[in-house]
Amino acid sequence: MSGRVVICGVGALGSTAAVLLRNVEADLVFIDFDRVESKNLAAQAFTKVALGKNKAEALRLQLANFWGKKCEAFPVRLGPDNVEVLLAGATLVIDAFDNQASRLLLSAHAQAHGVPLVHAAMSADGSYGLVRWEERFVADAEDTPGQATCEGGEHLPFIGVIAAHLARVVQDHLRSGQRRDVQISLSSALLL
Repeated sequence: MSGRVVICGVGALGSTAAVLLRNVEADLVFIDFDRVESKNLAAQAFTKVALGKNKAEALRLQLANFWGKKCEAFPVRLGPDNVEVLLAGATLVIDAFDNQASRLLLSAHAQAHGVPLVHAAMSADGSYGLVRWEERFVADAEDTPGQATCEGGEHLPFIGVIAAHLARVVQDHLRSGQRRDVQISLSSALLL
């Protein structure tokens, strides 16, 4: 099955999953307003030449230059005023955002339009991650200011594990419509 797969948020999980999805027979679309900073290089799939560039655009260029994968980039903040336009034509939406407000906006859009939505998330301390379809997802409370983040790169292997599971869940969905969830901790991965 081909289609239009929109990855919302191309930080640690989103950028790593995008690289792993470069072989899918679908159009990849990236949405992120943020710019690549030096602190991002330790945990996100960006190179030094991307420093200062918008993340969505930098990822689009990297996939084109390294693997010849043509993608589309929207270097804007997704919000209530543009969600309809940015997600128009999406056959699958991937939520790799790191905040509750954006996750809730995607959930409302997916439910209103019947678009499949899969969420990916990782705890700030790098001990737990999940890939879960919208119908079984509950957006937890917003992270607290000042808590640990994955930016230092110490959780890079775990980011890779979660992103790999996300990419496989997306591949399986594109092939057969299957919707598996994954819960991952430092001691196990549970496919549901």
